[in-house]
Amino acid sequence: MNNPQNNFCVILAGGKGRRLWPCSRENYPKQFIDFFGTGRTQLQQTYDRFTKFIPKENIFISTNQDYVNLVRQQLPDIQKSNILDEPVNRNTAPSLAWANHRISSINPNANILVAPSDQLVFNNDVFEKNIIQGFEFVEKNERMLTMGIKPTRPEPGYGYIQIGEKSDTEDVYKVKSFTEKPEREFAKMFMENGEFYWNTGLFLANNRCIKRCFHNFLPPILKEYDESVDKFDFESESEFIKDHFSLYPNVSIDYGVLDKSDNVYVMICNFGWADIGTWHSIYENMSNGTDENVVIDSDVIMENCHNNVIKIPKGKLAVINGLEDTIVAEKDNVLLICKKEDSSALIRKYVNEVQIKLGDDFV
Repeated sequence: MNNPQNNFCVILAGGKGRRLWPCSRENYPKQFIDFFGTGRTQLQQTYDRFTKFIPKENIFISTNQDYVNLVRQQLPDIQKSNILDEPVNRNTAPSLAWANHRISSINPNANILVAPSDQLVFNNDVFEKNIIQGFEFVEKNERMLTMGIKPTRPEPGYGYIQIGEKSDTEDVYKVKSFTEKPEREFAKMFMENGEFYWNTGLFLANNRCIKRCFHNFLPPILKEYDESVDKFDFESESEFIKDHFSLYPNVSIDYGVLDKSDNVYVMICNFGWADIGTWHSIYENMSNGTDENVVIDSDVIMENCHNNVIKIPKGKLAVINGLEDTIVAEKDNVLLICKKEDSSALIRKYVNEVQIKLGDDFV
């Protein structure tokens, strides 16, 4: 039986969320916003989800040092030592490296779950069951485990996992391949094939397995730290990490570790899931009305409008006629009106252009 005290969670909350610009801004990105008007931000909802079955003291937040005050305001229960405040953005692999060092010094038998802070889960009871099953699997096996969801549409904005040989554990398969954000035609082929599942970005492993993988697949990270770990207290460890963090490779967990290992497995889950990191993914997950318009916590009157995404500030009214396949989003000093198709690439271009021409006040 898995010991809950050995189960830890690292919530990744350091991204700038530029794909949901202008509502997600550099000084206040999407994970700290009550995007859908539920009364809780995305970070708070993620934290709430895990506190139901993981001890609060075992939950860590990986974020950028610019967002530490936001984390403390929104999660007052989190201890200072459980906030890993990175001085620069270096993607998710260095974030996990630091988290694993911190957690292994607390509990060398730790099983670690890494989770994004910007996902929707539609069945929390099944989610809890699947994650606990995942903890049990990685506690007994020196293997990395991802969580896969059966696709409901050919979504090009998600990553895909191809399953291979079945393991001895129910619903767990060896990973044959990872594919990151395929073209729509390939996404259709993946759905028809039946071997491909959405990559949720949820990842589990025990602390020994993670440490071994980093030594095998990435340039030496924190070698000096590894050799001196017993000499550090919390404060000196944090200072050491911050002094050396800019030297880390800018690489993701998926690319730096999972994609290079032949020891990765996937659990097929059914808790209902959506990545809401882009306007298009929000539209795909929320559109169900007759006219297929998605209005997000906004006051809008629409006529002869189809397939749009609308989000405007509280206290404002939008009256829209004859609009199709468009994103309308306003926040502070920016109004975005953009065709929904290829919006992720367009928004990336606009953000860069705005920052170059007008400065940081608009991003």
